[in-house]
Amino acid sequence: MIEYRNILPNESKAYRMIRLESLKAFPEAFSASYEESVKMEKLRLEEDIENQKPDRFVTGVFIDNELSGICAFVNVGNNTGNILQMYVRKGFQGKSIGMELIQATILEAKCRFNNIKVELEVKPDNTKAFNLYKRAGFEEIPNDLQETSDVVIMRYLWD
Repeated sequence: MIEYRNILPNESKAYRMIRLESLKAFPEAFSASYEESVKMEKLRLEEDIENQKPDRFVTGVFIDNELSGICAFVNVGNNTGNILQMYVRKGFQGKSIGMELIQATILEAKCRFNNIKVELEVKPDNTKAFNLYKRAGFEEIPNDLQETSDVVIMRYLWD
């Protein structure tokens, strides 16, 4: 059985495990590093999950009750929010689970924040992720930020 839902406080350790796995498996895809993150007592979103912060959440995909993918959302203000830390475990990639995980995250953001602008960053050489985001309804927008010139910024286009 596959279930998409917000990760609950008692599932924060499972989130941590998946997040560290993602950093180890795809170090080039994320701005954080495995080496630094594994030393941290608590990851930022791990704490946010435990405290159920209203301006941020992590959607999980649970396959047979086991957390198998994550997709975080953070409301950054000005009616804009960012998708972060999108990752599906290796054995479940390429099965439309990532697409459904993104869609579940966007739907939750829409319900919580009423048609908020949903944006994300992706490395230009991460073509699998870029193409997934395009299929999910994201379009590339101009990157006006000097400090993130090594990423493509994309925005979700509401119907």
